[in-house]
Amino acid sequence: MATLMATVEKVRFQGERRMVLHGISWELYEQLREGEENWGIRMTYDRGTLELMSPSCDHEAIKELICQMIEALTEEMDLPRRSLGSTTWKRRDLDKGLEPDGCYYLLNHHRVCRRRAVDLEVDPPPDLAVETEISRSALKRMQIYAALGVPEVWRWRKRGLTAFSLDADGKYVEREFSLNLPMLRVRDLEPFLEFEVSANETAWIRKFRVWVRERFVNR
Repeated sequence: MATLMATVEKVRFQGERRMVLHGISWELYEQLREGEENWGIRMTYDRGTLELMSPSCDHEAIKELICQMIEALTEEMDLPRRSLGSTTWKRRDLDKGLEPDGCYYLLNHHRVCRRRAVDLEVDPPPDLAVETEISRSALKRMQIYAALGVPEVWRWRKRGLTAFSLDADGKYVEREFSLNLPMLRVRDLEPFLEFEVSANETAWIRKFRVWVRERFVNR
């Protein structure tokens, strides 16, 4: 059993709780990540620093809306998709790991669709990750996504939903249209994220599907 020798920082913001541990080895990170008692905790690891996060209701609600829209849009347009939720993506050689709020294989669906387990040492990373920020992470999660090679990240913050894609230098640049769903101007989804609009998700997703059909399918 590894011994926890670390300095600890605790942060609480709008219902989210974060704890940052410094001086954590890769082996201890993996041990904590695999512990059954920690399965509900989001972990971000970067070169010896480990952040533990307990998401708020607001965080989970917004994340679910964004993911439901991605799934409904791909279904209505009959686009291949593999959804892997908040899978832990990590690479020991990079000394980095995290769980997205949601992730999808779209353009590379054909490369992983028959794999029960995806291994970043031989398989591509997810094509699209969803990152919801209610409170700011102590770690630079976008840099971790970039190091792992995730081509596109949709990032929700108070000022809205923004798509980013990796450029030739391995840095994220803002995009107007999605890399994986090039017909979609990502900011056009923002009205569907308003609290009052999505209060009844059953009715809300029906309206979104009608919007998709009118905008993209029945043209």
